[in-house]
Amino acid sequence: MARLLLRGFEIRKAYLDGAAQAQLITLLRPILKSAPLFRPTTPSGKEMSVRMTSAGALGWVTDKNGYRYQPHHPKGMEWPAIPDCILDIWRDLASPERDPDCCLVNYYGEGARMGLHQDKDEADFSWPVLSISLGDDALFRIGNTTRGGKTESIWLGSGDVVVMGGPARLTYHGVDRIRFGSSKLLPKGGRINLTLRVAG
Repeated sequence: MARLLLRGFEIRKAYLDGAAQAQLITLLRPILKSAPLFRPTTPSGKEMSVRMTSAGALGWVTDKNGYRYQPHHPKGMEWPAIPDCILDIWRDLASPERDPDCCLVNYYGEGARMGLHQDKDEADFSWPVLSISLGDDALFRIGNTTRGGKTESIWLGSGDVVVMGGPARLTYHGVDRIRFGSSKLLPKGGRINLTLRVAG
């Protein structure tokens, strides 16, 4: 397991072995059943290419009313609880002092991407954001704390974990593309990204 630092982002390569990755997929199935993936729309009306849902006390949503956290799925049901083994990863790499309110689940199918953005809808930026990659490889781009300027990219594989904290907490980042079919973890291919955040 290698530990890399890139522009303040702590990247733990192969933090989760194959068995741990498979366990997370098993734990995610009932979450996706009780809080199904949906395709969000930005406030400007643009449909995102990823599908998403959440676990935890709060879930992140976007629609014509803006970007925000709320205690229920767009269809009205409460978000399911975050599994303990996912919380253990947060406690090990991010903070043992406070658990996250939200585990955002993003699914990247073939052709999906995520433009450069900041995670800035949270109330307190002193808490890090932790990201877990499962499934297909993703080309992760890291920018700056303001738009523009040079960027750097790194391929994230299944089982990699990224911690964004300190000065890197508000750095722009995104996913340019995935290598669809590069992993056998998900039977139909694609990538799942779990993002843990203290929202309130």
